[in-house]
Amino acid sequence: MKQRFSVTGMSCTACSSHVERAVSALAGVRSVSVDLMQNRMTVDYDENALSPEAICAAVSAAGYGARPAGAAGGSAAPPPAGAAGRERTRLWVCVGLLAVLLYISMGHMAGLPLPAFLTGLENALWFGLAQLVLTLAIVILQFRYFRRGFAALFRGAPTMDTLVAVGSSAAVLYGVYAVFRMAQGLAAGDMAVVAQYHMDLYFESAGTILTLVSVGKYWEARSKGHTADALQKLMALAPATARLLLDGRETEVPLEEVRQGDLLIVRAGEAVPVDGTVTDGQAAIDEAAITGESLPVDKKPGDTVTGATLCRSGYFTMRATHVGEETTLSQIIRLVEDAAATKAPIQRIADRVAAVFVPVVIGIAVLAMAVWLLVGQPPAFALSIGIAVLVISCPCALGLATPTAIMVGTGRGAEYGILVKSAEALERARSITTVVLDKTGTVTTGQPAVTDLKELDDRLLPVAHALEAASAHPLAAAVTAYCREKSIPLSPVTDFSAPEGQGLIARLNGEVIWGGNARLAAAMHCDISVLSAAAEGLAAKGRTPLYFGIGSTPLGLIAVADPPRETSAAAIAALRQMGLSVLLLTGDHRRTAEAIAAEVGIPRVIPEVLPQQKEAVIRSLQQKGEVVAMVGDGINDAPALVRADIGIAIGAGTDIAIDSADIVLMHSDPADIPAALQLSRSVLRNIKQNLFWAFLYNTIGIPVAAGVFYAALGWKLSPMLASAAMSLSSVCVVSNALRLRGWKPKLPAVDTVPPVTAVECTLLPQESAPAPVPPAAPQTVTLHIDGMMCNHCVGRVKAALEALPGVTAEVSLAKNTAALTMTQPHDLPELTAAVEAAGYQVKPEAPAAPQTVTLHIDGMMCNHCVGRVKAALEALPGVTAEVSLAKNTAALTMTQPHDLPELTTAVEAAGYQVKPEAAAAPQTVTLHIDGMMCNHCVGRVKAALEALPGVTAEVILAKNTAALTMTQPHDLPELTAAVEAAGYRVTSAG
Repeated sequence: MKQRFSVTGMSCTACSSHVERAVSALAGVRSVSVDLMQNRMTVDYDENALSPEAICAAVSAAGYGARPAGAAGGSAAPPPAGAAGRERTRLWVCVGLLAVLLYISMGHMAGLPLPAFLTGLENALWFGLAQLVLTLAIVILQFRYFRRGFAALFRGAPTMDTLVAVGSSAAVLYGVYAVFRMAQGLAAGDMAVVAQYHMDLYFESAGTILTLVSVGKYWEARSKGHTADALQKLMALAPATARLLLDGRETEVPLEEVRQGDLLIVRAGEAVPVDGTVTDGQAAIDEAAITGESLPVDKKPGDTVTGATLCRSGYFTMRATHVGEETTLSQIIRLVEDAAATKAPIQRIADRVAAVFVPVVIGIAVLAMAVWLLVGQPPAFALSIGIAVLVISCPCALGLATPTAIMVGTGRGAEYGILVKSAEALERARSITTVVLDKTGTVTTGQPAVTDLKELDDRLLPVAHALEAASAHPLAAAVTAYCREKSIPLSPVTDFSAPEGQGLIARLNGEVIWGGNARLAAAMHCDISVLSAAAEGLAAKGRTPLYFGIGSTPLGLIAVADPPRETSAAAIAALRQMGLSVLLLTGDHRRTAEAIAAEVGIPRVIPEVLPQQKEAVIRSLQQKGEVVAMVGDGINDAPALVRADIGIAIGAGTDIAIDSADIVLMHSDPADIPAALQLSRSVLRNIKQNLFWAFLYNTIGIPVAAGVFYAALGWKLSPMLASAAMSLSSVCVVSNALRLRGWKPKLPAVDTVPPVTAVECTLLPQESAPAPVPPAAPQTVTLHIDGMMCNHCVGRVKAALEALPGVTAEVSLAKNTAALTMTQPHDLPELTAAVEAAGYQVKPEAPAAPQTVTLHIDGMMCNHCVGRVKAALEALPGVTAEVSLAKNTAALTMTQPHDLPELTTAVEAAGYQVKPEAAAAPQTVTLHIDGMMCNHCVGRVKAALEALPGVTAEVILAKNTAALTMTQPHDLPELTAAVEAAGYRVTSAG
């Protein structure tokens, strides 16, 4: 299972790396991802081997805190009341103390007056003690750096806090040493010693480091808070309360108390609280926040409404159908959070650097100090160099470079209805070279209507109505609506079937009726040449001709048109302007597909594609080196969406298409296709900028702080400037990521792209359509699937398998199985290929344990006889025989089953006889089983035991027993293992 945890105490990417390594080391953990931005951790683990408490304990052992996070939409735990105010107060006190400290330590350099007791060498001790007191006050206020930093150092996992703690501690300790030396000098009257240490106290460096790092952290936290603005806006869409109608009385209740099936009241100006169905009243609903539709949509009884949409006018009662985490808004929020919690592949660069960054920096600081001491510089100079190196190094900038940009980018995309499911998908989308578009419902509106009719027989419309009313296809809905408008009576049909990619077949009054394309007409041996010219003309106008007939007699054709969406042409122009190749993939007639492609500006089209061929087309493009994005909205698009490098689902499409996709376009607008790819490019560009500046900052800052340029150019960085630079680096990275909040999709004018003058059309080889045959008895098979981790995985596997003709799949995440019912035959390699195309593995069944049997052979007299018997038996598949002349036996080990008559025949064919054994009396034993709770458990135990050779089991739930009758011997450990493999436990046997 996957579970989120809130993590406390992390300050840099080194911290997140330590937490990740600590949890990854636990047995049962499949994967772990730590999000420094939101202080969250997502762990995928085996709940049977590991508990949330054990995970939290591992994080605590690593020096951090963890607890299970809340539900989606509220997983980030809010800070305690007043915590932000206390932090701000602490920070201002530190700033005030630092100002006084700097005035005392450096004010005289600017000619500022100091109290008399702090001036002159004779008052050097008071001068040093005053700075020490102010510095210790700052140290106490910011003691968390020392507590966390040294604790991490002692665990051998140093962090940014360690750098700050070591650097400031070194400055304070040196200052204390200097105070003691000045005291010694004053006592001995050695004013030279006093003068030497009077200006080398370094207390101001320690105070500045702690204060500026805290200021930087404060502004960094504020900037990071803005990265979640888009997510907060989404959460704010849902109202806090709902009006519950119970027993005729209206009650206002918190939204959390609404349950599925409750009746709710919504008035004008109020937000719809949850997803549901209108039961009474009418209203105009503003759905812009969810669907992007700018105009209010009228709702009446029976219509669905979505939570967080706004009732502009009217009044209605609704019944809640989806509440809590099941609402559309909650699912959108969860997708955005999941995407922010994942890691993009490019982040691995920063992760690898972070794993060794802090120890390397400490090593550089020590080395730099040693080198400057060896070349003759005084200890104060070497100490200043070491502190500067420690303080200027900033692993935070590296750690924040990627997640900040991803969170801001995915959140901004969600505001435009672009839901990206993972950071990996966001990064991969940048590399797309070819965009493949489904036609119906993607390029076109998906709401076709009848445009033309050519009637050869007056039975055309009654037959069309009877056929199409039994189908859920959009074209069928258009024909059915047309027939209803014409008041055509509806007749019931029998033996209804829908040959894939061809049309519909049924029986009406004993006659075979059909409707579909030319391939179906050919399969029905119907001559449609009289309609061909009309069909070609209609197809040239972008209309889809549907032929109808009774047996081999044509009745006429009905043309249906599905107009392009308003933004399709502009969206395709944008894709082409981005340098992408665009391809239209459709099952429609060639002329229809070419007409639609020309109208919207698509240069390439592959028409008349069967659903199972779409995935093959995507695979073919990938084999040519293309990085492919597939855009679709239907069930038959799911395999292609899974196969593509990036699957993009139109939001109005089917749930299974959305489950199979990497990016979901909630607004069902083709203009969001280039917008999604533009968003990917913008986010990746921002990430690269962040990583570049983070690496450049450390690459330049550390050598400068180490004094590499001091001998040649005189460049030396003071610890105070180093701490300021370190604080600014993280703020700059986060601020750069925040620029993505201003991202907007760009849709160029259509005329900015050269027009398509000729559409390149490619026809795939088509098999001749089969004649209709009665359906075969369904075949059942169960596959064991490896790699599924969530319901999204279940959807992908289900979609991939059900894309195969005649396959229905029940996929179980708990059992990691897919139970298939197949009305058309498919072999195991074909099923395995479908699952692997979805990104999962079919786990082979463990081979059955070899069966052993001993035959008593009559007639053997020498080793030659032994060889003949051995050869005869081992000629049977999977049989190994050990033949003994002394015992007149053949001990067989069989990996494939063979019964006694078959074995006897083989021996007799070699010229010998099998001597029958006296049947042994059956053995009985009773097992006491623990863990059975229902008849399903009884069945599992019975099946597990009877899988052993010669075992019959009577399992009784009331007694928790299994009474066994065994014609072949099995010992207790073997029986116990069988029961435990089924998930239960044997407590005793009798």
